[in-house]
Amino acid sequence: MAGLTKPEKTVLTRSISALFAISLALLACSQQGSPGGGAPIGPGDGKIVFTGDQKADWTQIVALEDQAKAVVKTDGCGSAAECRTAAVGSRACGGPRYYLVYCAKTTDSAALAQKLDAVAAAEREYNLHYKVVSTCEFRMPPIVALSGGSCQAQTGQ
Repeated sequence: MAGLTKPEKTVLTRSISALFAISLALLACSQQGSPGGGAPIGPGDGKIVFTGDQKADWTQIVALEDQAKAVVKTDGCGSAAECRTAAVGSRACGGPRYYLVYCAKTTDSAALAQKLDAVAAAEREYNLHYKVVSTCEFRMPPIVALSGGSCQAQTGQ
């Protein structure tokens, strides 16, 4: 960096930092779908077994998702501050398909996170396996509200 002005050094340093960050992000994305990184291995363990039948394989993901939904409790919170959202699934372009709203006071958050991680991992594998494409907009979690003692997504955002 000898012979460069201070502004040129700053630009070069920032460019190198940005390239490093992009490289790390690409590395993380490439490892998400690699074998052993969430690859389905069998029923009953939070993972799916690919059958070659796309509809049947999606049904397995929906079953995992249903297990996660069974953990969710929306009642029991005293204020909206106790309500939470959790991302569900993994669209092909990244990000969740939607969000669940739940009461953190009455929901086993660790069990929910574990089940939703399994859903997202299975869906990433499914997307890679079947070469699924999706839109790339960023989906924000809903604003939560407490209505009648139940956590809900606020409508009309």
